[in-house]
Amino acid sequence: MPRAHAERRACGVQTAWTCADTPETAVAEIAGVVDPSDIGQLLVFFSQPYEAEGLIAALSEAFSGVPVAGCSTSGEITSDGFSERSVLVVAFPKSGFRFVSCVIPEVRSLSVDRASEVVQALRARLDKDNGERHPNLFAISLIDGLSRCEEAIVSAIAWALGDVPLVGGSAGDGLTLSGTSLLHDGRVHRGAALLLLVETEHPVRSFCCDHFEPTDTKLVVTASDTSTRTVYELNAEPAALEYASSVGLEPSSLAPMSFAAHPVVVRIGGDYYCRSIQRVNDDGSLSFFCAIDDGVVLTVAEPRDMVKSMEAELERLDADVGGVDFVLGFECVLRRLDAENRQMKHKVSDLYRRYHVVGFHTYGEQYNAMHLNQTFTGVAIGRQGAN
Repeated sequence: MPRAHAERRACGVQTAWTCADTPETAVAEIAGVVDPSDIGQLLVFFSQPYEAEGLIAALSEAFSGVPVAGCSTSGEITSDGFSERSVLVVAFPKSGFRFVSCVIPEVRSLSVDRASEVVQALRARLDKDNGERHPNLFAISLIDGLSRCEEAIVSAIAWALGDVPLVGGSAGDGLTLSGTSLLHDGRVHRGAALLLLVETEHPVRSFCCDHFEPTDTKLVVTASDTSTRTVYELNAEPAALEYASSVGLEPSSLAPMSFAAHPVVVRIGGDYYCRSIQRVNDDGSLSFFCAIDDGVVLTVAEPRDMVKSMEAELERLDADVGGVDFVLGFECVLRRLDAENRQMKHKVSDLYRRYHVVGFHTYGEQYNAMHLNQTFTGVAIGRQGAN
């Protein structure tokens, strides 16, 4: 029988993960390797083969009274590196951290006013809590990765948060694109988002990292459907044909690995941001993971060395927080596919193990007011203040 693995960091955060066959067995194994005496919040990330309703029922029974938030993924990042078909739990202690969270249902109709009400209500709950206050505050978003409206959600929430850093990820389902699940305090939610506010006594730095460089090759969106994030024409030619031609591939060979190896980016305010392609449709159109519209100029990009770029970012974070104790990360699934395709997966996993990175592979990443693709976002927790 498989056994769960566990690790405890100096700040008190415990991580545990398992590839057990069923939700019930997975939760039982995890409950057997974590210390339940000082858990204030559980974050749970799980692969889609685990049935969400069964998983939340088992978690509610095994960790009665402990708040739970989480989502389905396109792969997990454990303390032992990349994983798939697993359940990962990140257990935050009561001491040194304070959490409040809520579900935002029907996210496609979220307005700035409603987002402001949600954030104000969460802050009021923090203020009413009689627990010890902490100086550092950040927010985490988990969003249905097939909602096709992350930009509007993140923009509205970030406006309401003001200067509070926001990081997060869009829930995935492997790469089946059939449906994602969110977990919150005993229930499964779809077509929704979760927002968590976190106070901590430990030093925190939010971050966003990518690994691509723009080329001179341009693709102008000349026909699209914004509501479905579908591009029908690029440069007035069938989208899949024009994209394939621009990156030197046959249209019949286009697949997620192709999109990971040959990303397209848009320029906003002098910086480039990825607009990842999700899939090729039967009619030769392209579906995207991010918002798209007529007239958008896409630039074909070339990946840089993922290991070197991520190592430089983690070294910077290590210096900023006085030594990284733990990183909660949200990484695009296309970055993982690119690492696999370039046979760098083990090097990336080794790097993440060295800096104690945990999290999941996403259908999109959130960083402050932006919804992104093919990036790695998250928060680094420092060792300072840890017992």
